[in-house]
This record gives sequence, structure tokens and C-alpha cells, in this order.
Amino acid sequence: MARSGEERRKRILDLVRSGGRQEVQEIATALGVAVETVRRDLRVLEDRHLLQRVHGAAMPVESGSFETAMDHRAQTRLAEKRRIAAAAVEAIGDAQTIFLDEGYTPMLIAEAIAELTQPLTVVTASLANAVAIGKAPHHSVLLLGGRVRSRTLATVDHWATAMLAQLNLDLAILGANGITVESGLTTPDPAVAEVKRTAVAVSRRRIFIGIHTKFGVTSFCTFAKVQDFELLITEEALPLRQAQRFAALGPHVERV
Repeated sequence: MARSGEERRKRILDLVRSGGRQEVQEIATALGVAVETVRRDLRVLEDRHLLQRVHGAAMPVESGSFETAMDHRAQTRLAEKRRIAAAAVEAIGDAQTIFLDEGYTPMLIAEAIAELTQPLTVVTASLANAVAIGKAPHHSVLLLGGRVRSRTLATVDHWATAMLAQLNLDLAILGANGITVESGLTTPDPAVAEVKRTAVAVSRRRIFIGIHTKFGVTSFCTFAKVQDFELLITEEALPLRQAQRFAALGPHVERV
């Protein structure tokens, strides 16, 4: 059992960050404390923006020092991410040149793009995206150079942004670690934020993709405003009232 409240909360945070979604009862059992004690600790940690409480459980939240790994993203809300990816592919429309972001849902989009018959030129920092789309001979893939991040296998730093800044793109499909009305779209890594920021600057149209737990979360670095986007694609679990707050800023909010 933790010797103090702060030590106990640190152990809770470690459990959530290492294992992903954790039920309140599971945490209480692991720490040997009462469920109500865990609930109080979760409220404290949520107030510090270190995790998110969801229906009797806790989910990790990215910050300047923590980001969830791809294997965790691949195991959470997979059906919802597939629906979001399908809606994003439908929204490509007449775009011929596309920036496709790093991340698990963008990888699902890359796999779907590979099956499209219309030829596209796709620019990406993600090695996984490049491999998926590069297998389709009728598409062209431009992989941005730079330092490869081990967590997502995507390139960052000045090599990537310098190459991207020279382009003029029809569409950017972007994710984020958090999105709020006040702070816009955010991500924990400044180098990743700079790539995303450059993609926003060089694209004519922009689409955000993300599950509903991204909404209302603020991470370390802002890279875009909500107003920069024509479309926000998320899932039905996002409350309608919250969706309307974002739509009031300009973009259409599609809940799939």
C-alpha cells in the first residue's frame, strides 16, 4: 500500500500510463485501498490534467513528458477508429495531393487509400503510412526526411519541415493528442507540433480526425486553431452539445 497520497497517486498514474485504460476497481485492488480513495485520487489527477476519468475508469492523457505508444492506440476503440478512417477517406473528394499525419488512425487511412483507384500523391512523415500506400503502384508517396521517433516511427525536425514547407497541398488530414475550443489542437512533442503546424500552413483544406476522448483535452504544444479546419471527424460518443461548441467556430463536426 502507498505510504502517502502523493505516492499512491504516482502509482495510479504509472498503472494507467503503462496499461492504458484501468477500471477503478482494478486500481483499488492493485493498491490495496478503498474504491472511494481511488476515486478521490483520480479527481486530483484529472484536475492536474494527468489522466481522464471515463465511466468508472481512468485513461492516460498525453502531456509534455508522456505520450501513449502505438501498440496501446491499436488496442483501444479500434472499431470507432476504423469508422473515422472510412469517413476521412470519403472526405478526400477531388483532392489530389494530401498530407497524411502520423498515428494509428492515419495508418488505417493509409491502408484504405492504398485501395482507392484514383491516383493520389500522399506526403507523410510516417514510415508505416509510406509502406502501406507505397505498395499501390498508382499512388505516389513522398516520405519526409528527418529524425525518426521511436514511439511512432515518424520523422521530425528541420529536415522534415523544410521539405514540407516547399509544397502546396490540396488537403491535410491531421490528428492531435487534444483539442479544445480555447487552446485549439495540441500535441506533447514540440518537434511533432512543428511538422503539423507546417502541414496546416501549406494545405488548402484541413480535416481533423480523432476519437471523442481527444476533445476537451489540452496537451503541451498548440499547432493549430479549430477555425483552421473545415471538418472534424470523431465518433458518436462525443456529446452533441460539445460538438456544437466546436461547430460554432466554423468546422463541420461529423460523428460516425
